[in-house]
Amino acid sequence: MAWARERARRGQLPSFEMNLRPATPALAAALLFGASTPLAKLLVGNVTPLLLAGLLYFGSGLGLGVVLLIRRARDAGAAKDMRIPASELPWLLGAILFGGVVGPALLMWGLRQTDGATASLLLNVEGVLTAALAWLVFKENADRQIVAGMAAIVLGGVLLAWEPGGATLSLGALLIVGACLAWAIDNNLTRKVSTNDAMLVACLKGLLAGACNTGLALAFGASVPSALAMGESMVVGFLGYGLSLTLFVVGLRTLGTARTGAYFSVAPLFGVFISFVLWPQLPSVLFWAAGALMAVGVWLHIKERHEHQHTHEPLEHTHRHVHDEHHSHQHDFAWEGEEPHAHSHRHEVLTHKHPHYPDIHHRHEHSQ
Repeated sequence: MAWARERARRGQLPSFEMNLRPATPALAAALLFGASTPLAKLLVGNVTPLLLAGLLYFGSGLGLGVVLLIRRARDAGAAKDMRIPASELPWLLGAILFGGVVGPALLMWGLRQTDGATASLLLNVEGVLTAALAWLVFKENADRQIVAGMAAIVLGGVLLAWEPGGATLSLGALLIVGACLAWAIDNNLTRKVSTNDAMLVACLKGLLAGACNTGLALAFGASVPSALAMGESMVVGFLGYGLSLTLFVVGLRTLGTARTGAYFSVAPLFGVFISFVLWPQLPSVLFWAAGALMAVGVWLHIKERHEHQHTHEPLEHTHRHVHDEHHSHQHDFAWEGEEPHAHSHRHEVLTHKHPHYPDIHHRHEHSQ
């Protein structure tokens, strides 16, 4: 695929073909997460929502931890990548606090005072708030095409969850919006640590968030489910939360927060589709309308072409990479030519022009 990367760098590939590959991890994350909802309903049975969230998170952390141990056993050099720099730990802890503790707690309190139709509609706010924070606070670039795509995906989510006459505004609704804001903050803070091993980041978030949610659930009086129900929920958590979050972090690294959040917002569509497979029924008109809107939104994002002259400021970090226009550094250690590889490297000042995303190397400001 080296030829494809070179043609993409020179702008010779059509923008749709060039953009589809980096979008794949985010869409795969949405598929896995969307599938987790009907699978949890099918497998777990009667488990309180907060305890279920804790078991799903904890299962994701444990499962990814096992995979990391296997990776380390097979490749002793992999241990070098399995650490988070001390300077980035506050970002990770902040993401876990907002996404793994504050968000689920606010959602559970909100669900106690809110009907299901309102809750389903309001959960679409997460994508909007994620993008708004990325654009306004973290200065991630956005153009009209990306904003239009985001709007189409969110509107599709609203139609997917819409129940005529069911939506109401209340204190519970405000708590759910607060949960969406917490998850939006989580998404933006996670981008700050996305250069690290994605599976390690997801593992730590799963273990800590799982412990917090499980502890909160037990404190609120939840009863411990059977061993079978716990095991099934943790397996679903490994697939729908652990692997999904790993792919989500990869998306943050290559696409930026707003675009990854937009792709991830199609997860409910995947979930509803899988529900139709498990519990066959004729899809409603709203489902097809929602699907069409989300497809348009994804298409607008994938066909994006963002290109202008930009300057890379000096930067030093560690991540897996190949030697390309952005990585023309020398090695201060014996290197046998294997790619991709990971090590600490420094980027010097570089000014050039090519199509790009707001990825880990293109988080520059824009004049307009």
